[in-house]
Amino acid sequence: MVWKAQWNNQRYRVGRPEWVRELKLTFPAALQAGLKESESRGESAIVLMDDQQVLAVFGLADQVREPAREAVARLQEMGVQVVMITGDAEAVAKTVAEDLNIDRYYARVLPQDKASIIRRLKAEKPTAFVGDGINDAPALTEADLGLAIGAGTNVAIESADLVLINSSPLDATYALKLAKATYNKMLQNLFWATGYNVIAIPLAAGIAYSFGILLSPAVGAILMSVSTVVVSINAMLLRRLRLRG
Repeated sequence: MVWKAQWNNQRYRVGRPEWVRELKLTFPAALQAGLKESESRGESAIVLMDDQQVLAVFGLADQVREPAREAVARLQEMGVQVVMITGDAEAVAKTVAEDLNIDRYYARVLPQDKASIIRRLKAEKPTAFVGDGINDAPALTEADLGLAIGAGTNVAIESADLVLINSSPLDATYALKLAKATYNKMLQNLFWATGYNVIAIPLAAGIAYSFGILLSPAVGAILMSVSTVVVSINAMLLRRLRLRG
């Protein structure tokens, strides 16, 4: 995208360096050297142009927010592989990835290509995607779990499975931690519920009668009630889960 303005009857443009070639403007050698130096530092470069040439190069560097750094670290502790997908330049993406200890990243990704990358990642293992913009909507829909930042666009929010109301990347770790704990509780409760049927019903049917073991209907009813209570208490223990711990 190129922003345009006019001052003293002179038109100026501000945009990405790639537009210099598109507009067939002159790019002074000194400014080209400044562009390379800026990109080598992992900065996003933009250029100021008039109708003939590039006038200046500006290097913009994103500061990694501490919640994002902590979120990446926690996800990695949980055994989740973190992949960064960005439209920024390769140098910028590499710098941020190294800062966050992310081994896998995709740079210069166009909006329509994000969904394709998610499809490839899904072929390897279940994939969640966190996004906040209109350009993220297709990827949010494509992912197994789409998480939208609450402060993002309405399109992204409507495309997601889960909305992070506090707009903090850490909330994504809380959501995955709660999901894993809930899944484990489901397996535990399935074990308790199935255990009653596998053991108590055959005993009540007299399968061990020759060994002097016979489960009376009254005892069977008690065991059924105990099984229900155990499953309920086990489910209630989810309230003790510390998401921020």
